[in-house]
Amino acid sequence: MSKHNTSTDHADQAAQPEGVAALRQSPLMAHLLDALDAGTDIGHYGRLTFVMIARHFLAEDEMVHLLARQPGGDEAQARALVREVQAHDYNPPKRERILEWQAQQDFPICPTPGDPTSCNVYRELHFPDGVYAHITEFYEEQAGEQAGR
Repeated sequence: MSKHNTSTDHADQAAQPEGVAALRQSPLMAHLLDALDAGTDIGHYGRLTFVMIARHFLAEDEMVHLLARQPGGDEAQARALVREVQAHDYNPPKRERILEWQAQQDFPICPTPGDPTSCNVYRELHFPDGVYAHITEFYEEQAGEQAGR
């Protein structure tokens, strides 16, 4: 799968002062932001989910500041996670993946897992166009690989 350089998209989004306000349009992200603000341990997958989504709305330093407040965490660990997600250009996770990850930790990433319409960040937020193009390309490549078998 090819990677798209969406650093411009990230910078444009991060420069917007409404980054946190935009993220709060998603109940899942509001839940994670509230937990981070309170210093609650959101677990490894909660942090991963947060960064995979928030990197499209917040500057690196903002994410690091929020994550560094995790119990047992520090700025170096937070920055390493943010940079790993950026380096791999991970797309925001689908609801099904979030629920899989949630089952592997104590903190509930999705505050309302019983609601089948909840925790779908693709419905709740608007990502830069490059994210949607990246997803489409991935599924087209998957279909091509399956057809070639």
